[in-house]
Amino acid sequence: MPAKRHGGAHRHGRDRRAAVIHAPAGRPRFTGDAPSAAVVGGGLAGIAAATGLAERGVRVTLYEGERNLGGRLAGWPTRLADGTTVTMSRGFHAFFRQYYNLRGLLRRIDPGLETLTALPDYPLRHGSGLHDSFARVPRTPPLSALGFVALSPTFGVRDLARMDPRAALPLLDVRVPEVHERLDGVSAHDFLARIRFPEAAHHLAFEVFSRSFFADPRELSAAELVLMFHIYFLGSSEGLLFDVPSEPFPTALWDPLAGYLAGLGVDVRTGTPVRHVRPLPDGRLDVEAGGAGERASRHDALVLALDGAGLRRLVDASPGLGDAPWRASIDRLRSAPPFLVSRLWLDRPVARDRPGFLGTSGYGPLDNVSVLERWEGEAARWARRTGGSVLELHAYAVSPDADRAAVQAEALRQAHRVYPETRDARIVDERHEWRADCPMFPVGGYRDRPGVRGPDPAVTVAGDMVRTGLPVALMERAVTSGFLAANAHLERWGVRGQTLWTVPRTGRSPVLRRLAALGG
Repeated sequence: MPAKRHGGAHRHGRDRRAAVIHAPAGRPRFTGDAPSAAVVGGGLAGIAAATGLAERGVRVTLYEGERNLGGRLAGWPTRLADGTTVTMSRGFHAFFRQYYNLRGLLRRIDPGLETLTALPDYPLRHGSGLHDSFARVPRTPPLSALGFVALSPTFGVRDLARMDPRAALPLLDVRVPEVHERLDGVSAHDFLARIRFPEAAHHLAFEVFSRSFFADPRELSAAELVLMFHIYFLGSSEGLLFDVPSEPFPTALWDPLAGYLAGLGVDVRTGTPVRHVRPLPDGRLDVEAGGAGERASRHDALVLALDGAGLRRLVDASPGLGDAPWRASIDRLRSAPPFLVSRLWLDRPVARDRPGFLGTSGYGPLDNVSVLERWEGEAARWARRTGGSVLELHAYAVSPDADRAAVQAEALRQAHRVYPETRDARIVDERHEWRADCPMFPVGGYRDRPGVRGPDPAVTVAGDMVRTGLPVALMERAVTSGFLAANAHLERWGVRGQTLWTVPRTGRSPVLRRLAALGG
C-alpha cells in the first residue's frame, strides 16, 4: 500500500530564517506587444524559466528534444510481460522540504501539494551491519548536529576525541558563495580525512550523500559536499525530511505543468531538438529546431536549459554564440560517471517492515533501494492485483569500462543481502536504465561552470550545474536557476520577476558561527 499522506508535510511552511531573494523592481507584466523568448530544454530548469517568463506575458516557445517533458525526471510507458502498461523512469527522487522554489513551482498545479507523499525517515545501512536514521534527530541547529552525534552508532567518544575540531569549523558556518573559494580545490574524501571524521560515519552518511551527486567522493569537490551539509543539516531546520510524488512523474508533474504552460500561451514543442542558434546584429536570435530544412524561429531572448553534454553540443554547433572564454568554459564541462536504475517487478511482496527507501553503503555497486508500492499509486495498484512488489535499485558512479550486465547482476545480489526475502522472488519483468548525463562537480571545477548570465545579455543558462551564488543543489538548483534566468531577461525589459527563497546563506546558528570564527 502507498505510504499514508501526512498533511502537515504538504502545508509545511518555510524555515523562519529562510532568505528571500527579491526580484528587481519593475512593472507587473507586459501589456500589448511582448517580446518572444525561446527556452531550450524541458526539464525542471526549462519549465521554471518558461513559467517565470510566460506568467509576465512573454511569448514563450519551449523546445524539448525528447518526446516527453521532464528531463532527468521524465517518464515513459512500457509494457510488461504480463500485459500491464506501466511507467518507467530514471527512478527515485527526494523532494526535500527546503526545496522552496521547486515546491513553489509545483504549487502552480497543486496548491496544497497533495500529490506529494511524506516518507517518515531517511534510513541508512552499511554492509558492516551499522544502521543510521534521521527520524529522531532534532531538526533545528545546533540541536540537529548534537542529536545526530548522540543518536548515531557511528560516533563514539574516541571518534569525537580524534576529530580535528579546528579543521572541522568550516562545517559550522558555511557561507555562500565563499565556500567555493575556500574548498573547491579539495576533494570531499580529503576534506573528511583532514578533519578526521569517523570512518564509519564517513561511509554511512557522507558517502551516501556525496554519491547523490553521482560521483566518487575522491573526485567530488569538498565545496559541494560542505554546501550540501549546510543545506540539509546545519543551515536549515527542515532536516532530512522529504516527500515523493504519489504517482509517476508524468501524471504527478509533467502533464499538469504542460497544461499550465499551455494555458499561459506557451508553445510547447516536444520531440524538437534545437540544432543551431545564430545571434543577429540587432540583438535577437534565430533558433533552428526540428528537422533539417525547417525555417528558423526568431526570438528576443534565449534560455539554455540543457544538461552539460547538450549545452556543449549546441554551443559547439553555434559558433556565434557567446565569446571565446565563455565558450571555452562550456567546452570544459564534464558529465559524472554512468549510473544504473534497475526496476524489478517481483511475484511476491517485500516484507512489510522494510523501509520504502533505504540508502546503502558497503554493498558493492548498490547505493539505494526503493519499494515503489509504498508510495506510488501505479506500483501499488500492480502490487495489489498481482500480490507482488516493485523494487528499484540504484548504482551511482559506475566505471565507464564496467561490464554493465555484471553490475546489474551484482546490484541485485546485494539487494538480496539487504532484503533477504527477495532471493526467492521470481522476476516477472525488469527494466535497466543506464545514463551518464548528470553534471560532474570535480575538484577545482567551480569556475568553469557557467553562471546564469553570460557575455550576451540576450542569452541565459539554467540547470543544476549552473553557478547561482545561492545555497541550492540538485533539483532545487535547477528550478532556482530557471527562475533566475527568466528574471534576468525580465529585468532587461523592466518587468518584475519571481521572488525566490533559499536556506540562509550563512550558518543559521549564532553559537556555531562564533565557533567557526575561531578557525580564522
